[in-house]
Amino acid sequence: KYANSGGVRLGGLVCNERKTDKEYELAESLAGKLGTKLIHFVPRDNIVQHAELRRMTVVEYAPDCKQAGEYRTLANKVHNNAGNGTIPTPITMDELEDLLMEHGIMPTIDESQVGKKAVEA
Repeated sequence: KYANSGGVRLGGLVCNERKTDKEYELAESLAGKLGTKLIHFVPRDNIVQHAELRRMTVVEYAPDCKQAGEYRTLANKVHNNAGNGTIPTPITMDELEDLLMEHGIMPTIDESQVGKKAVEA
């Protein structure tokens, strides 16, 4: 609604891995639908929780670990992407649901059941 009048742009998406099926592919597809790109896919690593328990960042806690390297790579990508933002293409909830169904994340919806209570279905 306000995208054309404001100076804010979308530089891209960052996906924090949750270890779900087809997660990377879904993030790439969503970025494409929005007219942007997936800047970085951050892998999940339990070292994050170990650092959090100590109230530290991963880079502070274990600066030489692989996850710290991922965060450095992400920081460089974000920095190098400055000024390359776009106004995202809006998508509807139906388009988002279609995307989830395309990737097998959400079962196909039986439209005749939409809005029906459990006792009616």
